[in-house]
Amino acid sequence: MAKYQYVAVDMHGATVKDRIEADSEAAARRALLLANLDVKTIDQRQGLLHRDVASRRRIKPMEILHFTRQMAAFIRAGLSIVDGLDVIARSTQNEALVQLLQQVRDEVREGVPFEDALAQHQRLLPRYYVGVVRSASLTGRLDDALEQLAGYMERELEAKARIKSALTYPAVIIGMSVVSVIVLTVWVLPRFVDLFNDLGSTLPLSTRAIMGIARFSQQYWWLYILFFAAMGSFGWWTRRTPAGRDWSDRVVLRLPVIGEIAQFAAVERVCRILGTLWQAGVPVADAMTAAIASADNAVFAEGLLPVQEAVMAGEGLAEPLAMSGLFPDAAVQMISVGEASGTMAEQLENAADFFGRELEYKLRRLTNLFEPAVIVVVGVVVGFVALALVQAMYGSLGGVGRP
Repeated sequence: MAKYQYVAVDMHGATVKDRIEADSEAAARRALLLANLDVKTIDQRQGLLHRDVASRRRIKPMEILHFTRQMAAFIRAGLSIVDGLDVIARSTQNEALVQLLQQVRDEVREGVPFEDALAQHQRLLPRYYVGVVRSASLTGRLDDALEQLAGYMERELEAKARIKSALTYPAVIIGMSVVSVIVLTVWVLPRFVDLFNDLGSTLPLSTRAIMGIARFSQQYWWLYILFFAAMGSFGWWTRRTPAGRDWSDRVVLRLPVIGEIAQFAAVERVCRILGTLWQAGVPVADAMTAAIASADNAVFAEGLLPVQEAVMAGEGLAEPLAMSGLFPDAAVQMISVGEASGTMAEQLENAADFFGRELEYKLRRLTNLFEPAVIVVVGVVVGFVALALVQAMYGSLGGVGRP
């Protein structure tokens, strides 16, 4: 039996966080439902030795996108989910995705709902994916939701590609500069030590400082390995554990410039998913569940839960969002207009497009400011090392020529 960690709401509206053992996620959900618990999130907790083969391999987001679009087309054409999964599995090259599709197909054939079968492989899918499918299954418009979900994933991949393209040049500059400084301080400068000692000259302060760093690096190189290992472990903790994600997301949102970028990214994702599901006819409470998962931010996930409760109580969406303090005034105003005019899906899409453009503009501006700053810093460091070497050579040779 597998262990599942869940977050649910009991009959009295209190949040319950606990673990349960069951043969599958579907069985776990049924057991919790019988216990009068409304499950909000549920994740399987498995050890490294018990994960299936597919979980150890990578499935690219683009492959998930193609599967989603194909599945939407097959369902719209009248094929059953089992037949659609079978056809896609036979035409897929990625073994990990083939295994995932075959397992989902077998589970659906045995009577497990499509969304519950997908939930068994949540780790291989985007965080919001299962929530969207689960919500859409309630309305009977799964094909529309999958098609719109594929469109959202496509836009998200395009945005990530633009971000990576913008950051490639600064990353290359930083990498080359670090390599240059390491080569100069660890291999080049130490070769001149014997020469300077033979000449009996007094090295300038800058050269002595650089040589001290070089000797330290040669003798205590293992400290650098420990440092990078500690940084890697810290990075793993901040992204892989609930406490770490909560801490890192709060810190990032408080940073100047970067915090606003993180906020706009979360707002754009939430509005996009909400607009997609609203247009597909998914109930707003279920759409909020998927949107909370799509935010990919612990602060937003916590702050939007009261918004979801307010929506379920019939208080609307705009005012609770304004009370949360997470959404900018522009987004709240657009959603308010959508509520008043009955064009909520359109206004949510407009808000997503607006903050998507703002996000791209801010990232481009940050990159434009970052590139010259990196060049200046690298130039100063490399120039200082080169100057220290030239000063030492000039002083030593000058001293040799004196009577």
